[in-house]
Amino acid sequence: MNLGFDAKRLYCNFTGLGNYSRTLVKNLQKLYPENEYNLYTSKVRDSLETSFFYNNSSFKTHKSKAVFESLWRSFSIVNQLKKDRVELFHGLSNEIPFNIQKSGIKSIVTIHDLIFKVLPETYPFVDRLIYDFKFKNSCKNASKIIAISNSTKNDIVKYYAISPDKIKVVYQSCNPIFYDSFYENEPESVLKEYNIPSDYVLCVGSIERRKNLFGVIEAYNYLKPEFRIPLVIIGGNKSKKYSKILHDLIRANRLEKKVFWISNLKDNISLKYIYQRALAFIYPSFYEGFGLPVVEALLSRTPVITSNLSSLPEAGGENSLYVDPKQPNEIANAIVKVLDSSSLREKMVSTGYEYAIQNFSPDYVTEQLYSCYKQTLEESK
Repeated sequence: MNLGFDAKRLYCNFTGLGNYSRTLVKNLQKLYPENEYNLYTSKVRDSLETSFFYNNSSFKTHKSKAVFESLWRSFSIVNQLKKDRVELFHGLSNEIPFNIQKSGIKSIVTIHDLIFKVLPETYPFVDRLIYDFKFKNSCKNASKIIAISNSTKNDIVKYYAISPDKIKVVYQSCNPIFYDSFYENEPESVLKEYNIPSDYVLCVGSIERRKNLFGVIEAYNYLKPEFRIPLVIIGGNKSKKYSKILHDLIRANRLEKKVFWISNLKDNISLKYIYQRALAFIYPSFYEGFGLPVVEALLSRTPVITSNLSSLPEAGGENSLYVDPKQPNEIANAIVKVLDSSSLREKMVSTGYEYAIQNFSPDYVTEQLYSCYKQTLEESK
């Protein structure tokens, strides 16, 4: 099978969409090395993660020399795909070329979420118009759509009137280190390096309103002193205004000595260890296309408290604790339940880990994805 991939995020993004792209392509090549893997990008950012692909003979990287990169990615790339005799093109981050349907090349697009439709107030008006135009084109013209959760699939059907039969749900897989038990005995130096106390609850994710860190901090007002254990926050700041609101709330509630904020975590090994040592992971987001940090926590054998909205029950499984993210008292009650019962924590850890392994293991997810590829090509015959 001669496969092509939109590799813009793979080579230039080092957060969610980039991680998704690299993990997916790497897992595919590992499990199905007999295929051709063509990666199309306008530029390459040099890093240890991208060099795996750029300097690897298993992948062919095609860099555009076009003056207008966006036009190449949206239109001219199809000429290159034809030249390379690509059979199936996968747009890994919500987009495919506008003219690919007329080329005879089969296409798949991954739709990660429709946040700009579900929570329009979180995006500027112009951005919403652009995203809506691109996403609508992708959903209409792709041979098949991959949604990263049933929640996202339902949103695609709702907002773009797409037939459910055209949409295949294929969950995300995590960074490989989260499946590797080798790191379970990482030395205490990681906690010391970041000045993290021995007992804590954990939040991981970008600092933005949708992630609802505000609700977690407010929940501390509902906790008795014995349950106000330190809160460790790991995440980059996407909004200075929102970050100031959070810091003001921390000061107003006199939690300065309880909150440990880390924005410069050096690697995923350190992240996994911090997950493992947490007494609970809290993720009361208002909306997620999938909720990858929830799965990372489960694989790290950490009890999860998350929202009862969007895709999060899919990510967390039946033995995580679910709350209404708009109710900080519910978040507080869930924290108390986990901290107050070692037997509950042990059950959540064991069943949560098994759920994550069964539903999000690299081989299982990749086999589902490859089955979708084969089905898409067979339908064209």
